Amino acid sequence: MAIDALSLLTICGLDEIAGHRSRNVTHVLSILDPEWPDPDFTTYPPSHVRTVLRFHDIIDPTPGMVLPTEADVDTILAFGRAITAEGGTPEAHLLVHCHAGISRSTAAMIMILAQASPDHDEASIVERVFSIRDKAWPNHLMIAFADRRLGRQGRLTTATNDLYRRHLTRRPDLAGLMTKLGRAREVAIGLHLGKLHEAGHGASVGG
Repeated sequence: MAIDALSLLTICGLDEIAGHRSRNVTHVLSILDPEWPDPDFTTYPPSHVRTVLRFHDIIDPTPGMVLPTEADVDTILAFGRAITAEGGTPEAHLLVHCHAGISRSTAAMIMILAQASPDHDEASIVERVFSIRDKAWPNHLMIAFADRRLGRQGRLTTATNDLYRRHLTRRPDLAGLMTKLGRAREVAIGLHLGKLHEAGHGASVGG
């Protein structure tokens, strides 16, 4: 199954769900906080297939919160396999959402595409998700689990780390925001890579 076979892809947040009801969505992956009420999909095509997962958007153990697990990643990958087993026809339209359409949903879409196209390099997969959702900041823990499950040997993580770097280079203010949201490790990775990138660029220019 080629990555291009999954041609109709949408990533969104809760407040955008209603806006996609007329777009012939056939498959929905919902990732919600455990205590959050289920959003309304009654206006979507009655034939659409939906899977719901519930965990918080965190990457480290946090009191009173539920971490994503390898079992959650297995469920996401099984959902992706079910779509491609149906042929990945042009009529298939996959919508993945979490609360804001930034972290859990983008991580899920990356792993679904990585599984569907094992011959595609990780940077191109992450770039495709970024082209769909330009505020993508994939959940680091989910990506690490997917890396192992898909035998990508850390390359999905590396490509995702570089996306953090790119975001922080363009918008340094994100460092404080993401740190407040409990994502200090991701920020530290992005900032470190940014410094290495600057040092390498400076060496090449001056050399």
